[in-house]
Amino acid sequence: MPTTVPQGIKDDIKLLKSAAVHAGIIALGFFRTDMRTWTKNITSPVSEADIAVDNFLSGALRAARPDYGWLSEETADSPARLEHRRIFIVDPIDGTRGYIRGEDSWTISLAVVEDGVAVAGVVYAPARDEMYVGGLGLGATCNDVPLQAEHARSESPLIPAPAAVHHELAALGLSYTKGPAYPSLAYRLVQVAAGKLDAAVARRGAQDWDIAGADIILSEAGARFEDVCLGTPRYNGADTRHAALAATADISLLSPLCDALRVVYGCPQPDSDNPEPQA
Repeated sequence: MPTTVPQGIKDDIKLLKSAAVHAGIIALGFFRTDMRTWTKNITSPVSEADIAVDNFLSGALRAARPDYGWLSEETADSPARLEHRRIFIVDPIDGTRGYIRGEDSWTISLAVVEDGVAVAGVVYAPARDEMYVGGLGLGATCNDVPLQAEHARSESPLIPAPAAVHHELAALGLSYTKGPAYPSLAYRLVQVAAGKLDAAVARRGAQDWDIAGADIILSEAGARFEDVCLGTPRYNGADTRHAALAATADISLLSPLCDALRVVYGCPQPDSDNPEPQA
């Protein structure tokens, strides 16, 4: 982690918040309408709203910070981003499956990353009117109320996870309650920062844009967020995919979560096949 707060983080947060609000208005204009949808990469849904929001964010953010690199789920990747110390990492609509179904927990996830570390992030859920914000050394908030991730509040912490992970956690003897399965990974993660979930996980294959915005919010709220194979996630590498991930404020949950995730998903090897895509 950087030893000093990079200059301009407050300005970057202001920019991200403004862009997220405007992007939310665009996304809400398509929400629960008969919009066009299609599939990319065999299994990933896309809607015309994803493209409209991406086009807006690309224009607004890149015009404001022309010296920053750019990585977005809905923009063709370019190796030019690797030449930038600072970069925007964007998911125009995280939780597109839920968005298309008319569910309301989808988010717009935005981050500024410097030298591989998330330093500013916004995860905005327009349909729920919830804006989560974090900045390096500046704390984390939801709708301007400070966030503090909590340790497990009872003998049965609330943890959402895929069925195979639940099976492994049960085999490890962990007593817990299965949490709600929000389609947006970013939203699940910030619920840990808000203390509404005791932990959240991601299967192997999550991309930078799925998690960078939530990462800094988790960190500033006092939660741990780890790649179960490599430790602290790093961003803006040549490969933007990650191994399985675990987020929690309760250190006693971290070991069983990481163990279960490694059993279910393993760890990527050099020159391995593509990881399983994030659902």
